[in-house]
Amino acid sequence: MATTMYFEETIRDQGDKAKLDVELGRSSFYKEDSIYLIVDGKTVIMDRATAKRFVDAVVAVGQYHGMID
Repeated sequence: MATTMYFEETIRDQGDKAKLDVELGRSSFYKEDSIYLIVDGKTVIMDRATAKRFVDAVVAVGQYHGMID
């Protein structure tokens, strides 16, 4: 499986009450190249339709908060 990691971090709650280990990247494990997501050791490789909805949602939240250039 070829992967390219784009994000890997332990994300902490603003109140420091919870944390998640998160990794995000691309994967070619299946025939259709797509996005993989690992949260606290559990991995999913999204189908392309789900990956598109995921990306659209993350971009929308980033735009709402003024984080997209």
